[in-house]
Amino acid sequence: MHGSHADFLARIQLGLGFFYLLLAAMNWVAALLLWRDGPKPYFKLGGITVTNVFAWLIVGGLFLIVAPFAMMGSPPEFSESVKHVINELSGPVTLTVGSLVAMAFLFVFRGWWTKPPIAWLLLNFSLLAMGLAVTDANFFEIVGKPDNVPIVGLVYLLGFFTWLATYKAVINDDRMAQGLPPIEKTEDEKVLVWPDLVYTEMICMVAMTALMLVWALALQAPLEEPASSVKTPNPSKAPWYFLGLQEMLVYYDPWYAGVVLPSIVVFGLMAIPFLDFNKAGNGYYTISQRKFSYIVFQIGFFELWIVLIILGTFLRGPNWNFFGPFEYWDAHKVLAQNNVDLSQYFWGGMLGQGMPKAPAGSGPGMEFLYILWRESPGIILTLAYLVLLPPILAATVFRGFFAKMGLIRFMIMSNLLLLMISLPLKMVLRWTVNLKYIISIPEYFLNF
Repeated sequence: MHGSHADFLARIQLGLGFFYLLLAAMNWVAALLLWRDGPKPYFKLGGITVTNVFAWLIVGGLFLIVAPFAMMGSPPEFSESVKHVINELSGPVTLTVGSLVAMAFLFVFRGWWTKPPIAWLLLNFSLLAMGLAVTDANFFEIVGKPDNVPIVGLVYLLGFFTWLATYKAVINDDRMAQGLPPIEKTEDEKVLVWPDLVYTEMICMVAMTALMLVWALALQAPLEEPASSVKTPNPSKAPWYFLGLQEMLVYYDPWYAGVVLPSIVVFGLMAIPFLDFNKAGNGYYTISQRKFSYIVFQIGFFELWIVLIILGTFLRGPNWNFFGPFEYWDAHKVLAQNNVDLSQYFWGGMLGQGMPKAPAGSGPGMEFLYILWRESPGIILTLAYLVLLPPILAATVFRGFFAKMGLIRFMIMSNLLLLMISLPLKMVLRWTVNLKYIISIPEYFLNF
């Protein structure tokens, strides 16, 4: 960004002020709706009972106080030390492992964070953090890019719908624990296509049309100059819905990341009716009755797709290097990386000898045998992972699954699961120990 920080704040002060006004109005509307339903006590403060209505009125008032300062170019901001800590904690390993830990936390404590007051408080915190973050020119340059604005909306929409589905599942699980049927089975209401559904669709169509008009007026179309072979954008990124696939291409060969992995995903989705032996949860929300399916879907969708999209959108900068959210995207940043294959680690690092190589003048058969010997550590490890690990799981952790699914269905399910886990595992190994390929056979364009 060019110009001083004060010039940048002057450019965004009006929009940021309206943002805080919108947050104030949002909390006041929530207080109004709660008042109509009847105020309820939240907690006691110095002998005074704070109700839900009063609490959100206060939160709205605080945002109202902040709004004029933002409009005058003096909004609250993150300190430089806080930005530095966030940049340090925004590395790919922290994001990947941290997101897994966060999903585990949300799964265990789903009864707590799905409570409407807690969820509303978390939403306010996230929006306040966004308001504090956009005062940084580097951060604004990323999230304010017309191509990236929908991704920010995607994150919030995914958060809302994840909360909504989990909230309904928690209610149903509590009801079934008390011996009551799920809410969906107690509702005998029929919704007619005409006029109910048609009216709803028409209202949604009008609302979306108005939203798209406002969007088109507020944001410039992300159109660039005509494509040229002599001028490639840096970074050159795929559309957001292909960013996960582009990120996978960093860690695997194109034949695997671009063909095999997507085919496995499609095959796995097609195999769900064949593999699923649990008939519970049909027609109603539940987690306790389908914990395994819930966890696998959460990891597969959020960790292996949404996190990759966020990684490729907000953290991948020039030369495909990683940058923190408050870090300037310097095109001259150079990171020396010496990615090493597993066979190089084994023969050179562990045994301290050269890589096996066929003697000069050997025939194709002998060269192929030497290649297999060279890559034997990776081949043995891969076979142990995909062939030996499923029986071990069948005899221990997934014993009940094996008894209900049988050999064929269990082997298909376990191998699909292991292939899914291999993606984040390979990514973390690349980031931590610079592991390039587990099996590297460039002679036949076969790398894994």
